[in-house]
Amino acid sequence: MTTTELDFAVAAYAEDGVWTVTPLVLRGEPDLSELVSALRRYPGESGVIGMISIDEDFFIVLRVIGGRARLLMSDVTAATEWPLAKQVLDELDIPLADDDEEQVPAGDLGIIADLGMSAMDLGALIDDVDLYPEEMLEEIADALGFGNQFHEAIEAIG
Repeated sequence: MTTTELDFAVAAYAEDGVWTVTPLVLRGEPDLSELVSALRRYPGESGVIGMISIDEDFFIVLRVIGGRARLLMSDVTAATEWPLAKQVLDELDIPLADDDEEQVPAGDLGIIADLGMSAMDLGALIDDVDLYPEEMLEEIADALGFGNQFHEAIEAIG
């Protein structure tokens, strides 16, 4: 996978209750350790959230709090095709899905529950097969209170 297949990658963090969303600049083929390192550079009262959309196929949400990274990927079957998705499954210690397996999320559905979107609501959103990854991430950003900043960051990338 190259950055041309990366729809976008942004970091979102709050300071004094004000959200900031900024594009992540990635060089070459993105990998999980590079993403986590990039996110660690940002401040944030409740950690920093990375939102990555790949080839309008799936998304990854990372949340780095202190030295710990929490992960959520929207589609476990993406790991059969995308190296970054395979790295996420490896980090989560989840075996590679069979080609005939259903598209289900992998990782921590409660990743942003303390910020305003419950695991149940996040799971229901991911189950909506009519939405593209970018639309799902937009809904997450809206629910967490940084929808406008998210839209501005995406437009700046595009």
